Amino acid sequence: MNESGTIAKVEMSERAAKRVLAILAGEDAGAALRLAVDGGGCSGLQYAYSVETAPRPEDVAIERDGAKIVVDPVSVAYIAGARIDYVEDLMGQSFRVENPNATAACGCGSSFSV
Repeated sequence: MNESGTIAKVEMSERAAKRVLAILAGEDAGAALRLAVDGGGCSGLQYAYSVETAPRPEDVAIERDGAKIVVDPVSVAYIAGARIDYVEDLMGQSFRVENPNATAACGCGSSFSV
């Protein structure tokens, strides 16, 4: 949260938006990629992704260039102010969350602690 008590905006990179659109290409209109923060992973918390065919009214939507990621209200507090990117490197392809709230992260980038 920022000084005003509101949750800081989460951003999506252009590369991430293109990948979300590719993932959702065969889905019905209104589908979105869900990003959740779950317990687990080597650092205590981990990012989880799934296709959401019917986003919930309480979800926070992150949109760019027609791509949509939804986050539940509990998870959004853990990623406030983050930037979601998509990378392809020697380790493979993945979404990466550049999370200013993370105090530690594992080498794979999918697990973190606050």
